[in-house]
Amino acid sequence: MQGVDPAWLPEGAFRPIGTRRTLIRGAGPLVDTVRGEVTEACARFGGAVVEDDPDLVLELTDDGGEGDDGDEAFTYGRRDGCTTVTATGARGLLYGFFHVVRLGEAAFSGETELEHQRPELALRMLDHWDNVAVHPVMGQVERGYAGGSLFWADGRARGDLERVRAYGRLLAACGINAVAVNNVNVHAAEARLLTDRIGEVADIAGALRPYGIRTHLSVTFAAPVVLGGLETADPLATEVREWWAGAVARVYAAISDFGGFVVKADSEGQPGPFAYGRSHADGANMLAAALAPHGGTVHWRAFVYDHRQDWRDRSTDRARAAYDHFVPLDGEFAENAVLQVKHGPMDFQVREPVSPLIGAMPGTRLAVELQATQEYTGQQRHVCWLGPMWSEVLRCEIAEGSPVGALARGGLVAVSNVGDDPFWTGHPLAQANLYTFGRLAWEPGADPHRILDEWIRLSFGAGPGSGPAVGLRSILDGSWRTYEKYTAPLGVGFMVQPGHHYGPSVDGYEYSPWGTYHFADRDGVGVDRSVASGTGYAGQYAKPWAELYESPETCPDELLLFFHHVSYDHMLKSGKTVIQHIYDTHFEGVAEVEAARDVWGSLVGLLDPARHARVAERFEEQLRSAREWRDQVNSYFFRKSGVPDERGRRIY
Repeated sequence: MQGVDPAWLPEGAFRPIGTRRTLIRGAGPLVDTVRGEVTEACARFGGAVVEDDPDLVLELTDDGGEGDDGDEAFTYGRRDGCTTVTATGARGLLYGFFHVVRLGEAAFSGETELEHQRPELALRMLDHWDNVAVHPVMGQVERGYAGGSLFWADGRARGDLERVRAYGRLLAACGINAVAVNNVNVHAAEARLLTDRIGEVADIAGALRPYGIRTHLSVTFAAPVVLGGLETADPLATEVREWWAGAVARVYAAISDFGGFVVKADSEGQPGPFAYGRSHADGANMLAAALAPHGGTVHWRAFVYDHRQDWRDRSTDRARAAYDHFVPLDGEFAENAVLQVKHGPMDFQVREPVSPLIGAMPGTRLAVELQATQEYTGQQRHVCWLGPMWSEVLRCEIAEGSPVGALARGGLVAVSNVGDDPFWTGHPLAQANLYTFGRLAWEPGADPHRILDEWIRLSFGAGPGSGPAVGLRSILDGSWRTYEKYTAPLGVGFMVQPGHHYGPSVDGYEYSPWGTYHFADRDGVGVDRSVASGTGYAGQYAKPWAELYESPETCPDELLLFFHHVSYDHMLKSGKTVIQHIYDTHFEGVAEVEAARDVWGSLVGLLDPARHARVAERFEEQLRSAREWRDQVNSYFFRKSGVPDERGRRIY
C-alpha cells in the first residue's frame, strides 16, 4: 500500500518466488489468495504461473470442500530442482507459501528432505483494545501507541478496508490466525456490535478472511440487560440463555466462520456473574453453550482481582487473586470455554514470575496472554524487543515436565500493538514484537534469536553478517534487559506514572487501591510473598518453584523484590548489595541506550530514510526518558536508604 510501511513483506521478499515458474493446484478462496500472491510476484519480477516444468509446486491435495479452513499443516521439500509445498487444508497451503517467502533464495537451492510443519498451538490470536467511539480517557485504542484503530473511525467501521486486508496478510505471514476486533472493556457503542451493528463486524471479517484470519468479538456480560431489555443477566436464567442463543445465531448468520467471544467479567468494574451469586464457570459455560452449536469458543479472561484494595492491609495480595478465584473451578469449564490467563500474576510488567495458575488447572483449557503493546515496556517510544521474555515464559516448566507453551492448550494470545500509523506499530522496530509473537505462537520452543534474524532479513533485506543486520541485532537483542535496568529493579514492578503508565513515578501507585506496591522504607524494599511471613503467594506454586521462591537465599535475583522485603545491604548472588545493584543497573541502562542510539545513527544511508528518521526520533525520547528513570529511581532509593553510591557518581 502506498504510504504504508511494508513491514516484513516488502516487494523484495517476493523476488525469489517472482522470478520462478510456479505450478498451483487446488481450488477455493485461500488457494485463490495464494494464486493472487504468486501472480503478482511474477508480474513484478518476470516469472510465470505454469502448468508444467515448474520450479515451485504449491498443491492442495484435498480442497476440504470450500477450501477456506481446514488443516494448517503443510509439507515442504526440494528434489530434482523443484521445490514443493503440499497441504490437505487450504490454510496449510497458505502457510506453506509464506514459509517459502521466509526462506527466500534458500528455498530454491540444494536438496531438502520432506519436512512436515504443523503449528503447535491451534489458536494464535491478537486482542485489539480498539474502541468504536473515542473514549474520553483511553482514546480510540486503549493502551494503543500507534495511532488510531485499523478497524474503527468516527464511531463506525472504516469504509475502506484495504488496509485491514493488508494487515491480515502480514498476520498470516507470521502465523497468526485470529483477531478480536474490539476492546475487552466494552463500552456502549462497542456493546452494539453484537446485535444491530454486526454487519460492520462482518465487513471486517470479510477483509481478513482471504488470509485465513477468523474474527472474534469482545462482548459485555450484561448484554441481555443493556441490549436485550431483560431485567437480569443471570447466567442460569432461562430467558438469559435463550437471549444469548438467539444473539449468537444472528452473529453466525452474518459471519459463518466467526471465532467466538472474548469476555472480561467481574474485573475492574466490568459486569459479571458475581452480581447474581454465580461463579465464573457458570458465566463462561452459559456463553459456551450458546456458541457450541456453531463451533465457537468463549475466551474468559482470568484477570480478576480486587482493584479497591486498602494499601494499609499487608495481607491482601493482588498477585494471589487469579489463582484464588479460578483453581477451585478447575474441571468445571465447558470444552469450548477457554480461560485466558496473563503470563504473569500482576499486569505485564518488565519482569514477573510465570503465573502459578497456568500450572494448576489441568482440567481446563487455558490460553496464555502476552502483551505486545508496550504498556509497561516503553509504549513503543522505547526499543524493547520482548522475544526473550516471552521465550522464557513459554519454556518455563511451571508444571513438572510441562512447559507453558504445552500447557496453553487454548492457544496463545497477545494484546495487539498495531494502529493506523504508517509504520503499523509507531516505532518501526516494535514490528519485531508482533512478528516474534506470531512465530512463537506457531512454535513456542523456537529460538527467539533465530526469529529476530528472520525478521531483520525480511524487513530490511539484510542478511546475517551484513552491517545493517549486525547493527539491528545488537540494538534489539538486549533491549528488554536494558529497559529493565533503567526502570523498576529486581522484579518489584510498576513505579510508573498512574493512569497512562509512561515514565517514572516510584510512589505513583504506592498508596493507591490498585494493589501494586513496593513497600520501600528506610530499612529495605520489596513485597513479602513468602508462606512463612508474607502473603503466602509463593505457596501457590508446585515444588520445586514454591521452595525456590520461598527464601531470599534461593530466590533468583531478578525476582527477589517481587517475593521478599529485604534490606538495602542484602547481598545478591551477583555479589552486589541491593542498593548498589539499583545504582549500577540504572547507570548501565542509560549507557546502553546511548550506545544503541549511536549504532542506529551509524546505519543512516543504509536503511530506508523514513524508517531511519522515525527510529532516530524515538531514540532521542528513549534516552531522555531513561535518564529521567535513572535519576528519579536512584535519588529515591538514596534518600530512603542513606547509602551512597560506592562509585561516587552523581545522584540528586
